[in-house]
Amino acid sequence: MTRPLAVTLNALGLYAIAFVLAAAFAAQLALHELPCPLCMLQRIQFAMLAIGPMLNIRYGPRSSHYALSLLAAVVGAAFSMRQVLLHITPGDPGYGSAILGYHYYTWAFLGFSSAIVLLALMLLFDRQFETHDVREQNRPGAFARVAAWLVIGLAALNIVSTALECGFGACADNPVEYELLKLQR
Repeated sequence: MTRPLAVTLNALGLYAIAFVLAAAFAAQLALHELPCPLCMLQRIQFAMLAIGPMLNIRYGPRSSHYALSLLAAVVGAAFSMRQVLLHITPGDPGYGSAILGYHYYTWAFLGFSSAIVLLALMLLFDRQFETHDVREQNRPGAFARVAAWLVIGLAALNIVSTALECGFGACADNPVEYELLKLQR
């Protein structure tokens, strides 16, 4: 795999992460369902998952960049599996609405598991790690730059949403309203 192909695949990974963050945020707004603390941790891990591809796009592919994302995916999978196990008992309706038959945390587990496999596959291609002219690798194209800024913007929106939801205290286990907006009334 060549370096330009690796950068393109990293940009596609960023678009996939942006899709997950946008879908979660859109479901929150459209369905009026606030994310629980574990859901917020999963969103954070999806944002953390994006750090490796962003570093690969900016500085060129490195195994350490993939390792950062791999660690974020493992932690995210643990958070989402924890929530799956909390709602696995018969008769438990789960938290939030189901999308295509699965709750967000189940989709998150599948997403993190897929990321682990895809990151491991990317690490198999040594050619992407060959050194090239530094000036060449520091010029990501518009496709990659848009992907990075999209993830950054969505992560920022999730931070604002979390601040509105939790206010200045601990987040509620089963949130039903935005704490900071409640203070404005």
